[in-house]
Amino acid sequence: MKPASEKLLQKSLLSIEAAEELYQSKKYAFSISRAYYAMFYIAEALLYEKGLSFKKHGAVHAAFGEHFAKKKELDPKYHGWLLEAFGNRISSDYDIEAVLSAEDAKLTIDQAREFLEVVRQYLSQKQD
Repeated sequence: MKPASEKLLQKSLLSIEAAEELYQSKKYAFSISRAYYAMFYIAEALLYEKGLSFKKHGAVHAAFGEHFAKKKELDPKYHGWLLEAFGNRISSDYDIEAVLSAEDAKLTIDQAREFLEVVRQYLSQKQD
């Protein structure tokens, strides 16, 4: 694995841990935002392994969909999770009326953690 990819995966883990701390503090919208960023870093790490790098969230989402979900290199549900988490992150960061529940936050954190575990396994198999 490329060093930058490993750093992105480590950053993802730290974001999950921060999301969990925010969840415990009942700051659910902020928790969702951190969990989304965990997924975003995971997608960036995967794309980086293919020599791809993007500056915009939409470009990362699209490239992840094209290179991993569409080709079924990874279960397409992870792309769906990434997009759903992004929508919730946008709501949590910009919509002053947004109401995101503890259940929404817990689900997003759990999804981010599963995504990270699957990607670590995927990348370790690619190195064998």
